[in-house]
Amino acid sequence: MNLENSQNYYGKVLESSADLRTDACCTAEMPSAAVREALRNVHEEVKARYYGCGLVVPQALEGARVLDLGSGSGQDAYLLAQLVGPNGSVTGVDATPEQLAVANAHKDWHAERFGYANVDFVEGDIEKLGEVGLEPASFDIIVSNCVINLVADKEAVFRAAHRLLKPGGELYFSDVYADRRVPEHLQRDPVLHGECLSGALYWGDFERIARAAGFADPRLVTDRPLAINDAEAAAKLAGISFVSATYRLFELAGLEPQCEDYGQAVVYKGTVPGSERIFELDAHHAIEAGRVFPVCGNSWLMLAETRFAPHFDFIGDFSRHFGVFPGCGTAMPFGQSGAGSATSGAPCC
Repeated sequence: MNLENSQNYYGKVLESSADLRTDACCTAEMPSAAVREALRNVHEEVKARYYGCGLVVPQALEGARVLDLGSGSGQDAYLLAQLVGPNGSVTGVDATPEQLAVANAHKDWHAERFGYANVDFVEGDIEKLGEVGLEPASFDIIVSNCVINLVADKEAVFRAAHRLLKPGGELYFSDVYADRRVPEHLQRDPVLHGECLSGALYWGDFERIARAAGFADPRLVTDRPLAINDAEAAAKLAGISFVSATYRLFELAGLEPQCEDYGQAVVYKGTVPGSERIFELDAHHAIEAGRVFPVCGNSWLMLAETRFAPHFDFIGDFSRHFGVFPGCGTAMPFGQSGAGSATSGAPCC
């Protein structure tokens, strides 16, 4: 049901983001000045059919090759195209013909606006990325915005993403999660599914699936509780809490299941554009420029063996182990990133 319902809901039921019945598929985060400026260069028809739930804009994008899973009408693709610049590229994959038609209709308009053409769109099911013709280990970054919850075989998406990333690359994506497994009869509800709710992964299942796919240490970047502001949907989902969250998962062979302490530290140089004062690796690592910042072995690798390495100095090595890094645990991760209380009817960007 999942693919057919997604194609129908986003291709025929919804004509714009104003038709959404809940705010699950809605971005409430305040974009940076650079993102707001880039959004001004995105065609109005593309923005009108945007259904994302987060900001999938990681740092240090210049020159990167990006894959957008479930690219829809193309807002994130055209936004990221400006941030990767003429030496980078963005490929969008989507299975809804109506959405792809909007994205493709404005390729020339955006190329003229940007002064270069670096965006392509491919029709395909993100559950079957092996059939799309993408080269393994060919992308620096993969993004996805409130789409994985819509697919049935979520494990296949994470496995394919790991296969398509270059070593040191990352999957940076926003989606909706539940505090428990959603009952099967609700998963079959076409409205709850189309509104990005009933397909939401239980957060514990997400961590298990991500690790099994090769992403050993999922890192939460931001999260916000969701209020179901549609009475009928809220009644059906009573007792289940939902969170919109952004994660980053790195393709790094050396990551360990836990955060281990090797006495290491980093010093941020303040050289990432837009993050000159503080570099935020995730919800627990806001690294101030110029200050010695202790890190676990996994965080060290996420900085030392990725595109972020030139922006840091590194202290220590892996020669001596001191046990589990202090403060690392296994409790539910949400509610610790300062996102505030549940939101309802928040404006989308």
